[in-house]
Amino acid sequence: MTPVAIGWLLLSFVIAWLSARAAIAYAHRRGMLDRPGQRRSHSIPTPRGGGIGIVIASIVCLPGALLGAAAPWAAVVVVGLLAALVLVALAGWWDDHSSLPILPRFGAQSLAVLLFAASLGVNGLSWWWLPVLLLAGAWSINLHNFMDGIDGLLAQQAMFVGGGLAWLAWDAGQPGLASAAGCLAAASLGFWCLNRPPAHIFMGDVGSGSTGLLIFAFTAMLWRVETRLLWPALILSSAFVADASLTLLTRFLRGRRWYTAHREHLYQWLVRCGFTHAGGGAIYMTWNLLLAAPLAWLAWSHPGAGWLITMGAYLAAAAFWMLLKRRCLRRRLPKDPHVAA
Repeated sequence: MTPVAIGWLLLSFVIAWLSARAAIAYAHRRGMLDRPGQRRSHSIPTPRGGGIGIVIASIVCLPGALLGAAAPWAAVVVVGLLAALVLVALAGWWDDHSSLPILPRFGAQSLAVLLFAASLGVNGLSWWWLPVLLLAGAWSINLHNFMDGIDGLLAQQAMFVGGGLAWLAWDAGQPGLASAAGCLAAASLGFWCLNRPPAHIFMGDVGSGSTGLLIFAFTAMLWRVETRLLWPALILSSAFVADASLTLLTRFLRGRRWYTAHREHLYQWLVRCGFTHAGGGAIYMTWNLLLAAPLAWLAWSHPGAGWLITMGAYLAAAAFWMLLKRRCLRRRLPKDPHVAA
């Protein structure tokens, strides 16, 4: 890694950390506090919106990382990515200040993904892929928002996935994309320093949606470079995708209002069953390090079987999810005034 790339990583970390510290004071002044409640997993009022540091770090560092590398990306793709990031961040920032209705929020997210996907189309990607990218991007934004519910969980996931995508990009001869994904990991680390249990500030929608967009965008850019790299990239995100997708499917099949706030994700059940936030996060990181990372390497090293290994990884993630969920359901819940009946 070049000294310039290392400089972008350090700058991302510092900007995110400083911005998160500033966001704590700002949130207290504006009354942006997440208070304990029936559908929340924390016990004291906590400021939100600290993910703005990840957004600022990305806006500052991504153009230099992507355009200044030995194999720079087309300016239209970088502009499309930044425009999408700003749109998603603005919708999230608005929602953090005063609740934004679902339709305008989803509209802003869809427009953001459309802008980024269109930039790839202008750069040579077949326009037939546009609907797939729209669905994948919107789902990534929202699933990462769903999974931001306990201290440090989303930040540590962004560090892991960002680092993994950086490695895949570097191996593919894409130092600019590797630096950009590394900047996401470094910025997430800077934020995690203030979000790790017990959290001093929460990421908020401004950060969770933006993180989901960046993970989607970097995965799509990696796929654009080498199709075979899609499979290991998808495996890196298997823990979050499996939890969010299976939880949503379960609520839908049971006739519940799947689009409303709830406490039925696996990480929420783990906390309800007595795990600390750190303990719940450790379970996800254990999956990432002991299963997702080796399986991603296997899919990378055996490209012909990449899709099959990815299917196996997601089936294993689903089985692991069902096993832990069943154990939580069978375990007697501790008394908690904020646990829904």
